[in-house]
Amino acid sequence: QVQLVESGGGLVQPGGSLRLSCAASGRTVSIYSTGWYRQAPGKQRELVATITSGGSTNYADSVKGRFTISRDNAKNTVYLQMNSLKPEDTAVYYCNARQFPLFEYWGQGTQVTVSS
Repeated sequence: QVQLVESGGGLVQPGGSLRLSCAASGRTVSIYSTGWYRQAPGKQRELVATITSGGSTNYADSVKGRFTISRDNAKNTVYLQMNSLKPEDTAVYYCNARQFPLFEYWGQGTQVTVSS
């Protein structure tokens, strides 16, 4: 009942920046948490950042100080501003949303490649 579409991925040099967007559509009421996860080849999917309906944020230690998650409720969109990118940030980034009471949704993923 909720669809998530990511955009903004691409190829960037180390030290560069990208901004990912995740647009939600469908029945978006009662979503209490949205966020970003990433998965590198051969590795487990990991949390990058989350933001609750109340505005509380949480970041993986590896991205603190470099990434910022935000949202625009009017546009039903969550963003991930990624600065000072490192090669180890290379992964497929997935948008996630959790909806009361027991629902979870995932986007299709967008590739971020950090390479010189």
